[in-house]
Amino acid sequence: MTQIQYDQYLDVKEFQCPMPLLKTKQALRYLNEGAVLKVATTDAGSVRDFSVFIEHSKHQMLDMHEADETYYFYIKKY
Repeated sequence: MTQIQYDQYLDVKEFQCPMPLLKTKQALRYLNEGAVLKVATTDAGSVRDFSVFIEHSKHQMLDMHEADETYYFYIKKY
């Protein structure tokens, strides 16, 4: 697997829906355009939530994968 460079890491593993998405939106607000946010969550609902969020935003999902019951999202801010 190719390593994706990221500018900020957000660990929201202790939160359940809707908090991972809300905290991600908040973190994206403070990043510069073009920056990449890596998000880690254990909430399986985040897969759906993040996919819908990206479809309706100008941001780009660079990668999404699951490892050891943790879901990782790499989101590029636009």
